[in-house]
Amino acid sequence: MHSPFYFVYGVYRKSIDSTHHSDHMPTRRERIVEILENTDDAVTAEDLCQMLDVRSRSIIYEDLDHISRSVKSRNMQLLVRPASCGKCLHVFNMRKTAKPPGRCPKCKSEWIIAPAFIIRPK
Repeated sequence: MHSPFYFVYGVYRKSIDSTHHSDHMPTRRERIVEILENTDDAVTAEDLCQMLDVRSRSIIYEDLDHISRSVKSRNMQLLVRPASCGKCLHVFNMRKTAKPPGRCPKCKSEWIIAPAFIIRPK
């Protein structure tokens, strides 16, 4: 059971403005932003790995950490459906990183439902 609410994601750091040129191939981060802005449902790092043919979720989580800061300059925000325990349904507090925890602090289960992400206007 996924949590029905979202947290505004991001460590508060200086925003970095990305310039878009019509004659270049979008970077992986630009493609992630495009996916998260145009989706109706929040997307997990695993979903993004499959869509972008990326083998490592840790790369996607690093990109999401960066994207959370860079979208602020465009008056957008990265929202997160927080990770939760698949066994006891405990919803994890907002973390400083996009990566999910390794196990539940309540029941110690390692069955973790991954956080999911979406970008929306502030």
